[in-house]
Amino acid sequence: MPMLRHKGAEITYLEHDTFRIASGGVNVYTDPFKIAPQPVKADIVAITHEHFDHMNAEDLKKVLKPETIVIASVNCREALGSISAAEKVFVKPGDAVTRKGVSFTATAAYNTNKFREPGKVFHPKEYLGVGFLIDAHGTRVYHAGDTDNIPEMADLGDVSVALLPVSGTYVMTAEEAAEALRSIRSEIAIPMHYGAIVGTPEDAGRFGKLAAGAVVLEKEKA
Repeated sequence: MPMLRHKGAEITYLEHDTFRIASGGVNVYTDPFKIAPQPVKADIVAITHEHFDHMNAEDLKKVLKPETIVIASVNCREALGSISAAEKVFVKPGDAVTRKGVSFTATAAYNTNKFREPGKVFHPKEYLGVGFLIDAHGTRVYHAGDTDNIPEMADLGDVSVALLPVSGTYVMTAEEAAEALRSIRSEIAIPMHYGAIVGTPEDAGRFGKLAAGAVVLEKEKA
């Protein structure tokens, strides 16, 4: 199944780190990438960082309407310069904003053991990439962004649904994501970040076997 219904929210997996979270008549998209044009347009788009598989202008335009609000990491400011939106809000870890009755708290997202070269991780903490804790009318969805298992995950509070990367290379492996889930108080966990750039459905399946409360969603057909 490509969609999960939980506590009044509908969470649909599109591709990579792209989800549509529908709740209370508000449609939130995360990190649009490699998706078909969407008949349901975004009220709000949340973008975790400026890498091309997360902040992608071509795919972002597939979900935009004139009223769309974009909430993005501060490192997306330049990449979003040519994008027309009703409002652009730039955040760093710890910032919180509320739009259309949905609250977004930017969370830390960074690497500890995924290196582009010795001593240099792909996503340094100072890069200010983010995840998002999205409170959609009582359903608290944690979109981890591109991250390893980091101490800040223990401070999220109760989470309804955790969306966790599992591909390895740039983010957590399935095993590391399952370990991270032990410190995340989440009822349900959904794997993401596989099959488009790196990682395979087998990574998601492995996470599904290792993690309590895991639900492996099919990707919505383009």
